[in-house]
Amino acid sequence: MTSLSTAQTKPSTSAKTSPAGQNRQAALTVNDAKINALIKKMTLEEKVAMLHANSAFAAGGIKRLGIPEIMTSDGPHGVRPEQGRDWKGVKGANDAGSYMPTNNTLASTWNPTLGYAYGTVLGSEARFRGKDIILGPGINIVRAPLNGRNFEYMSEDPYLISKMVVGYIRGVQDQGVSASVKHYAANNQEEHRNDIDVEMSERALREIYLPGFKAAVQQGGAHTLMGSYNKFRGQYATENAYLMNTILKGEWGFQGLVISDWGSVHNTQDALRNGTDLEMGTDLALMYKSVDQSAATGGPSASRTIYDQFYLADAALEAIKKDKTLEPLLDDKVRRILRVMYATNMMDGAKRQPGAYNTKEHQATALKVAEEGIVLLKNEGNMLPLKKTVKSIAVIGHNATRENSLGGGSAQVKAKYEITPLQGLKNELGDKVNITYAQGYKIARDQKADPQMIAEAVAAAKAADVVVYVGGSTHGYDYTKWSDNAYDAEGFDKPDMKMPFGQDELIQAVLKANPNTVVVLMGGGPIDVSAWAGQTKGIVEAWYPGMEGGNAIAHVLFGDVNPSGKLPFTFPVKLEDSPAHKLGEYPSTPGNPLKQTYKDDIFVGYRYYDTYNVAPQFAFGHGLSYTTFKYSGLSVTPGSKSATVKLTVTNDGKTAGAEVVQVYVKDEKASVKRPEKELKGFEKVFLKPGESKVVTLTLDQNAFQYYDEGKKQWVLEPGKFDVLVGSSSRDIRLTGNVTL
Repeated sequence: MTSLSTAQTKPSTSAKTSPAGQNRQAALTVNDAKINALIKKMTLEEKVAMLHANSAFAAGGIKRLGIPEIMTSDGPHGVRPEQGRDWKGVKGANDAGSYMPTNNTLASTWNPTLGYAYGTVLGSEARFRGKDIILGPGINIVRAPLNGRNFEYMSEDPYLISKMVVGYIRGVQDQGVSASVKHYAANNQEEHRNDIDVEMSERALREIYLPGFKAAVQQGGAHTLMGSYNKFRGQYATENAYLMNTILKGEWGFQGLVISDWGSVHNTQDALRNGTDLEMGTDLALMYKSVDQSAATGGPSASRTIYDQFYLADAALEAIKKDKTLEPLLDDKVRRILRVMYATNMMDGAKRQPGAYNTKEHQATALKVAEEGIVLLKNEGNMLPLKKTVKSIAVIGHNATRENSLGGGSAQVKAKYEITPLQGLKNELGDKVNITYAQGYKIARDQKADPQMIAEAVAAAKAADVVVYVGGSTHGYDYTKWSDNAYDAEGFDKPDMKMPFGQDELIQAVLKANPNTVVVLMGGGPIDVSAWAGQTKGIVEAWYPGMEGGNAIAHVLFGDVNPSGKLPFTFPVKLEDSPAHKLGEYPSTPGNPLKQTYKDDIFVGYRYYDTYNVAPQFAFGHGLSYTTFKYSGLSVTPGSKSATVKLTVTNDGKTAGAEVVQVYVKDEKASVKRPEKELKGFEKVFLKPGESKVVTLTLDQNAFQYYDEGKKQWVLEPGKFDVLVGSSSRDIRLTGNVTL
């Protein structure tokens, strides 16, 4: 087995972090004097024109005053293919770029340094394409396993999200492009996302669903934030007075721009008064109908487009003319838009660097994120890494040859290239090993196993020394239809958590034919593997690993890279074990409007499994290695409202590798019910064989607080707290305590 190279064992030093307690939003206000002077020169009509889209992904622009349009692009993990001004692709566009691993893969690295490198790639490529704002990252809590958009998000844990998102945003914005954090807030399912009304406790909102957004705003310095489609406590989130005015712009001091999701504005007065700054998108059918009518009749739409029918367009103009008290709100919106334009080097003739597109460095970052994000779930009898002296390998499963970059909905990316798992294995082994391939299953609406394809797979398995099965979920290429059976796609939730397309039957048959089978899963979230997990020796979670994914998978399977990924969310044994389903409130309660009460409250993910003693299939934070790590010498030193945790980690195996040291806190006695444990610190440590390092982590007062709904504030109750240090939420190696 090959040891990790120096580049693989040492984290980059390029990550940017913000000083503790500093709110980075203040940087957006440095040009306010210029901006206020510019606003005074605008007519009322020009101000309103700044507040809404003028095409599919562009908005604003006042040529008379030298104010350009804002150009946006989707892009949680790559810049979306060019859409033009009318939602249609642009022929001949140079829009095939870097397809990065999806955000759940990034989160699985537990490496904030890679978050910065990842964001740098996106920012550079967006700048190359002439984009001012890239619509990402997505950081909604992975609450329910069936959410079709979980692949775009990061974790079930707000602390992990908070640490990973800051680097991503800084990476994008250091390239002169603005990030747009989405979807704010409580957008945790795709089915009925336009009409669902989410209810949750204030404590759940503050402790679970908002911390990632707060970190993105205050620590990451995010320039923009995108409102979500759903309602929150009876009012649409994008124009929600409590979310936008009270919390975001009031408590957190957000000085940037609130962008609507495409078509998420519903009321002119609410949008004007409740913090929506820029309205984007509309119903596509309505848009096409309007454009067609305009072309055919030369009527009003020929001069007054569909975009003038937006809630923050002509209707807003009329409302402000009737009520002059709305004009200061209008000025505030324009001011926020201009702040972002100045921060993005769009004003006063500022020169922007050209950016770079799909460079070798970008490809290397994509590979690195995939390698560190792949999670080794099971390795019975040290089946992995595979030996390169193996004579024959049967590769089975449609995902082994299927490209994923153009799937998933608005997250689609036109990749310059995409290395599939089968190609990655061929790249790894060359012609030294006989590699055969059997598709095994077909992606089809009927979901049934195909007896003939199973027979072909079994024959291939019997004839090989080792089987690499590559299956799991799949994106859909056309997210407006089920024609491609999308299991991870915008606009759709999964029907269940089972392996689709008859794969359980197929895998069981393959395992019976050849027990030396390693299963590689691809997908956006937890999947039910209980039908066969006990029978296989090796299970690897590869997520959607991006353009270099096939190479990364091969590197991990054959030991060129020692796996170091950790699960960012829990894998339940079965769907019914998930708290959102166990408590009977997912999907939505029928009715009009659709209600969704988060009865799981603060007990999301491992907080539920650990507190209520529900055994997971694979625990939050779980991930195996080809080496072993010893934890020793724990000390916990109290401060007045903090603690310093120190311990030694030793690689006591024979292979270089990385371990994620996880620190959880448990309140031994509290006046409210608190989870069994909560993640409050982590560090990824890279160690050579026999090497030891001292890990020091500081737990500030946030690590010990809970949100008191009666006092409407965070509370740190004096008392004793356990400090639990381990390799996962269910693998605690050392225990200490501190009294505050």
